[in-house]
Amino acid sequence: MVPSTRDDIGLGTWRRERTTVVRRAVSAPECGPLPSAIVAESELTGVPTEWSPHSHPMHELVWVRGGTLTSRVGNRIFTVPAGFGLWIPAGVVHGGRLTAKVNFCDAFFAPDRTPVAFAGPTSIAMTPLLESLLLRLVRKDLDAEARARTEAVVFDVLEPSERQFALALPGDPRIDAIAEALLDDPADDRGLQEWAAHLGLSDRTITRAFRSATGLSFAQWRQALRIHGALVLLSEGADVRRVSEWLGYAQPSTFIAAFRRVMRVTPGVLANTRSGIESDVRNPVSPVPDTGLPTA
Repeated sequence: MVPSTRDDIGLGTWRRERTTVVRRAVSAPECGPLPSAIVAESELTGVPTEWSPHSHPMHELVWVRGGTLTSRVGNRIFTVPAGFGLWIPAGVVHGGRLTAKVNFCDAFFAPDRTPVAFAGPTSIAMTPLLESLLLRLVRKDLDAEARARTEAVVFDVLEPSERQFALALPGDPRIDAIAEALLDDPADDRGLQEWAAHLGLSDRTITRAFRSATGLSFAQWRQALRIHGALVLLSEGADVRRVSEWLGYAQPSTFIAAFRRVMRVTPGVLANTRSGIESDVRNPVSPVPDTGLPTA
């Protein structure tokens, strides 16, 4: 893995590899009369790619094949592994980052012609059927009737995933230093008492602050952060032992148990799924196999 450096965007960002290409925004169709309700596109990226914070006048659904997308929306970080997508409503400011050699796919939905709605950024279950339909819309040779029929089925099968891969960031000045340190180094194993002594707070104050800001205890939040990091590392091809070391677990078995508690599959299953998708990514219009990731 290429050594990383801290961003200058502030708390809640992620570490940027030195080879990362930074773009201003994903291009989106202008609002106004469009030939269809959905405009889809697909791109194979060769290097880690980042988009600066931006918004669109249309709803956007993004998903990847052969890697992972990480997106920052407000005080939340969304990790989007293979088999899942992220729905971003029109007008919502967001930034994103892709791992290297990823097939990046997105679809823009005209708000006034989209009969489905989600309250905010939402993880979407990218079933093989849904992805096949959206990738069909990438084609330029579809006539208006075929495109309309395809869009109608997309609206029928577009559903949120029961697993929402979002990590809330504290945004509390009392504990922001803890969150920033862990974002910079997930392997940081300082416990509550050590942090309390370092910050001049009581461990009870830290516990209450994490609960109030994120809904999780300090230990739960750190574990969730590490699982988000694991999804990215596994998508890049790192083996389980290396991932457990990078994330500060004493033994791979401890990491596997923690991963399974959160994801309900082992990291090995996810790694094997990635291999299957990666071998298929050369054909961007073919459907992907089911990831086997949990939906409950």
